[in-house]
Amino acid sequence: MPEPTRLPVRQRRLYWTRRTSLTARILAVNIIALGLMAGSLFYLDSYRRQLVAERFKLASAEAEIAAAGLAHSSLPERARLAAQIGANQHLRLRVYGPDGVLRLDSFKVAGPSFAFADPQADPWYLNAARVLDRSMNWTLGTPPIPPYVQPAVDAAINWPELGDAARAHSTIVMERSAPDESPVITAATPIGNTGELLLTTRNAPDITQAVRDARQTLAIVLGVTLLISIQLSLFLARTIVKPLRALVRAAVRVRLGRDRAVEVPRLPERRDEIGLLARALSDMTGALRSRIDAVETFAADVAHEIKNPLASLRSALESLEKVTDDELRTKLTAIAAHDVRRIDRLVTEIAEASRIDAQLSRTPFDEVDLMTLAETLVRARAERGDAGPCTVRIEPQDAGPWVVPGDPARLERVLVNLLDNACSFSPPGGAVVLGVTRHPEHVELTVTDEGPGIPPEAREKIFDRFHSLRPDTETFGSHSGLGLAIARTIAEAHDGSLVATDRPDGKPGACLVLELPTVEEEGS
Repeated sequence: MPEPTRLPVRQRRLYWTRRTSLTARILAVNIIALGLMAGSLFYLDSYRRQLVAERFKLASAEAEIAAAGLAHSSLPERARLAAQIGANQHLRLRVYGPDGVLRLDSFKVAGPSFAFADPQADPWYLNAARVLDRSMNWTLGTPPIPPYVQPAVDAAINWPELGDAARAHSTIVMERSAPDESPVITAATPIGNTGELLLTTRNAPDITQAVRDARQTLAIVLGVTLLISIQLSLFLARTIVKPLRALVRAAVRVRLGRDRAVEVPRLPERRDEIGLLARALSDMTGALRSRIDAVETFAADVAHEIKNPLASLRSALESLEKVTDDELRTKLTAIAAHDVRRIDRLVTEIAEASRIDAQLSRTPFDEVDLMTLAETLVRARAERGDAGPCTVRIEPQDAGPWVVPGDPARLERVLVNLLDNACSFSPPGGAVVLGVTRHPEHVELTVTDEGPGIPPEAREKIFDRFHSLRPDTETFGSHSGLGLAIARTIAEAHDGSLVATDRPDGKPGACLVLELPTVEEEGS
């Protein structure tokens, strides 16, 4: 069993994300962000503590002010002052003597100024709010608040804050919980130096209500935001996932090859990365189809071109066994040798044509002087006698320079093919002229001959592979029909072009024009 492919560490860390769809990921990202925002609900506990702390300060100040007023009042005035303060501030004021016995209670003097809510009589939503409060406190680990219980015998000994205030001779504030779980704040403080103690009691349901209101508002905002976020996430997922799935389906159909007419959607209305991806995939599919079609056509042409010399070779070899005439056997042997050379030439040219694109894509370009390359090539041809019955001369059209970026060996192959083609069509004694001209952005090289010329309708066909239109004087099979096709392929691989035109002077003959970009100057 083959070992599983080990992914890089960074990819292994993110491997879990590959198991979920894009829609789930988009929703998760948005909901997690909202979940973190929802955590702010718990921070409302700190808001509650701030409110309670402010009430502690207020209770301490109220108790000290009330104690100062009671210290300078007579007993009858104390009762009236306690009742008045209790009614105005919604407080319960109790005064305990040095012996801890209750001496004054504002509730007994003027009646209660507030009453605790009965949770049994509250509507269901308040009970639900209390359950939510308890769950929040439990989640946050808030210390429990002792309940407020009215002792059966109201004495100072039953209120710990009174004992602490007497010992510290300062104001002590405590919090307890009412039956409806709202805060009950008590403040104990000495009254002058008489040993008497004052205990004020306030029920603060507004604190609980303020926290609940803030929590409810935040919950509503988060809920609405969550719904909007989910809708936007689904919309975003659809705009991303739907076109991607369409591209996947089209790519699968293209891969299966069941429908040659399948079109990869280009999504022209989209200007984002998915639109760019769709158009890139569509262009890639078109290029692949063109390449496949070209390969299939090329393979068919190769089979056809090789089949003819093979048939001739087989016929010659089969006839050799039956022929006894030495002269005829010599002719058959010459035919067989010619066919072998033709097949060898075809195979060499076909291999060259097949690997040009791959080789040039990996070949670093050098600076090549086309004039120097042409002069070297023409001089070597003259020394070898490859020009045949025609003459080849070079006519520079300006002072240059004629430097282009490219592969010297491949560009030499282009010139060889162009000169071979021109010489094969030139009459005996004809002249082949090679001209070089520099333009601002390219170098132009022309090869003109004095042959019959090329009809306008055939000027593109001559660059087709295995083009068979050859001069009548040429021996059959001397050329593979790939020379000009290879030359154009090399020119286009150098970001150039190769076309056929009439001679610029109007005389009979053909003119092949090669254009190659110039070397970019530094700082341009």
